[in-house]
Amino acid sequence: MAKRDYYGVLGVSRDASEQDIKKAYRRLAMKYHPDRNPDDAAAEASFKEASEAAEILLDAEKRSAYDQFGHAAVDGSTGTGGFGGGFGGGSFSSIFEDVFGDIFGGGGRRSGPNRGADLRYLLTLELEQAVKGSNPKIKVPTLVECIECLGSGAKKGTSPVDCVQCGGMGQVTARQGIFSIQQTCPRCRGQGKVISDPCTRCGGQGREQEQKTLSVKVPPGVDTGDRIRLAGQGEAGSRGGPSGDLYVEVEVREHEIFARNGEHLYCDVPISFVDAALGGELEIPTLDGRVNLKIPAETQTGKQFRLRGKGVDVTQVRGGAIGDLYCRINVETPVNLSSRQKELLAEFASESNERNRPQQTSWLDAVKNFIDSLTE
Repeated sequence: MAKRDYYGVLGVSRDASEQDIKKAYRRLAMKYHPDRNPDDAAAEASFKEASEAAEILLDAEKRSAYDQFGHAAVDGSTGTGGFGGGFGGGSFSSIFEDVFGDIFGGGGRRSGPNRGADLRYLLTLELEQAVKGSNPKIKVPTLVECIECLGSGAKKGTSPVDCVQCGGMGQVTARQGIFSIQQTCPRCRGQGKVISDPCTRCGGQGREQEQKTLSVKVPPGVDTGDRIRLAGQGEAGSRGGPSGDLYVEVEVREHEIFARNGEHLYCDVPISFVDAALGGELEIPTLDGRVNLKIPAETQTGKQFRLRGKGVDVTQVRGGAIGDLYCRINVETPVNLSSRQKELLAEFASESNERNRPQQTSWLDAVKNFIDSLTE
């Protein structure tokens, strides 16, 4: 008799996620489990079929082979023994424990060492610090190993003892309906050990609060959103587990002169209308010091000048080249004019013509043509 498609057996699509497959298998296993359907050959066959499908589809290598070549690629790789009153075929027992373990507590192993939690610290930098690199010191509140009990949680000179309720396994057997399941021991909370005489310094926790002072090496070129990892500087682990990491997240303050976009810097440069008309030379600030910028005659607002290599060196953090500084000109309209200045401007206006203001002339011509088109 030809086998049914494994995806069809579980009622999932071919692009189903691992969680979707587990969910479908749980539903079918609960429905057709032989302990729930004694002496029902059809239910036993359905349970066996679902377990076989789950075993293949929850194994990435077997699933890939099945997707390419069908049953021919995986025949013989599944457990097909009989069930009797329980499980047959070791692989079905394994897949059942794997799928139901996250619900019912898994196997009878006690909890091992736990890695400490990772920590995050927001480091605010000035633009100059971010561009040039820096080595600031930060203070981080964290959990460290207790210096009195060295992380054991037990009073100095004593040790944790095996839990009498679970026999040191960290798991106890319980009954839920038709299943005998393993659950975390409520007395030792899965550790398999209990502390009869806790450390007076940490209260039996094995860890204590401390504010650590750390030095952070900030490479040149970092920007807002970048992260610097300090391995092992997170919270201390429990039960001998390794410490977590500290992730320093960079935030760069806005600068009063420069704006940044990647490796490039930008600044607005206000100049007088006289310098814009006649040209001149200005001192421009950069992060490396001052440089002179020549302003050609008849420079307009919005004109942008590029200073090569005066941006940000990002080669250490992103690769690539050193950026540039872009200076955008803003022609400033004079204010607070004296009577004499007003007279001079009026005299200038009386002698100016269309050739002196080509942008205005072009715009007025466009406006006239638009209005004429509306009246035609």
